[in-house]
Amino acid sequence: MPTKVVMPQLGESVVEGTVVKWLKNQGERIEDLESLLEVETDKVVSEIPSPAAGVLLAILVPEGTTVQAGTAIAWIGQLGEAIPAGDDRSHPPAGVALPDPAAQAKSPAPVASSVPQKDLGFISPVVARIAREQQVDLTRIKGTGQGGRITKKDILVYLETSPKAAVPIWETPADGDLFRPTELVFTHGAPPSTPVEAPKTPAASADRIIAHTSIRRAIAEHMLLSRQVAPQVTTIMEADLSRVVAHRQANQETFARDGVRLTYSAYFVAASVAALKAYPLVNASWSEEGVRLHPAIHIGLAASLGEEGLIVPVIKNADGLSLLGIARAVNDLAERARAQKLQPEEVKGGTFTITNHGTSGSLFATPIINQPQSAILGVGVIQKRAVVVNDAIAIRPMVYLSLTFDHRLLDGASGDWFLAKVRETLETWA
Repeated sequence: MPTKVVMPQLGESVVEGTVVKWLKNQGERIEDLESLLEVETDKVVSEIPSPAAGVLLAILVPEGTTVQAGTAIAWIGQLGEAIPAGDDRSHPPAGVALPDPAAQAKSPAPVASSVPQKDLGFISPVVARIAREQQVDLTRIKGTGQGGRITKKDILVYLETSPKAAVPIWETPADGDLFRPTELVFTHGAPPSTPVEAPKTPAASADRIIAHTSIRRAIAEHMLLSRQVAPQVTTIMEADLSRVVAHRQANQETFARDGVRLTYSAYFVAASVAALKAYPLVNASWSEEGVRLHPAIHIGLAASLGEEGLIVPVIKNADGLSLLGIARAVNDLAERARAQKLQPEEVKGGTFTITNHGTSGSLFATPIINQPQSAILGVGVIQKRAVVVNDAIAIRPMVYLSLTFDHRLLDGASGDWFLAKVRETLETWA
């Protein structure tokens, strides 16, 4: 009997997903747990493994379509098997036919596994990655998640208590760009490569349309919504990072012994936490019932995805972390953003956002609030400048800090108080 492929729920609060790309064509053979398609949820793209071996009989949801979790998106079975009535909403593309059964019969059959297979259900990308790297046979693990789903904790416990077992190679998301913490000395990189100029013919003078990606559409909708729902004001201050620079230089080796790279981003997160504790109204959201104060501080870090846009992974409960803990979290998010291994839940729930636009050499900016938050901190490039200190000219590592805030919750004075606290924390770092 054919196996139904459904849109997976990639997180507790994720209710829908977008089919980014089918990795197999209709009529093509696929093996059990081989990557079948790419799904995007909240700008996180994950490869979804096939729940069964066979032929991709029907693709029900085309690329670029968003559907609810649990929706049937494809059918996998054997040639000649009938799809249940009412579920075949797709037909082979014009000029494309399903494989010839006779040709299939002549091709060598896949080698059967010596281990009895079981229905593993949905396997998350992080579990798939660990299984691939550690050579773990997931059929040997009893899942404790919802519906018997194998969780990250299940596979880690198995690795600690059981010997490894061979397993087929699992696919994980492709490589991507990452969030780069600001460095003291900014080096201008080479500009992005430009397309080769086409021959100057009448046809080449016509406009070229580049289709919007789902990530770009999501960013456009979110930013437009933010401008429409909140009156936004930006205030800018300058901070002397002499103490931060000295502290970082003195502690880089100590942090490195713990396997942590100490970046300036960790200091900006820590200073934001201190300011959010002092002015909790900034760690809040507007609602018609009243101001919604958030008890925990979850800091989002805007991360560049290159030409495709950006993503905002979140450091949860940042107020409970030391500088070492914050630096470790920043490192982890940077590495997994680079490898596109972030999970949907890791880009949700932020209560305050930091965007480090200084990585591209920008001095200061007026960022747009990440709704439904009340403010966003912009960090410019750190560079040495001549400043007046005690009526004398001195060279100091300086940075411009900008705070864009929702004028419904915060007034100019309260916004300035918050940003002044961020500056004070950085300038008096000990």
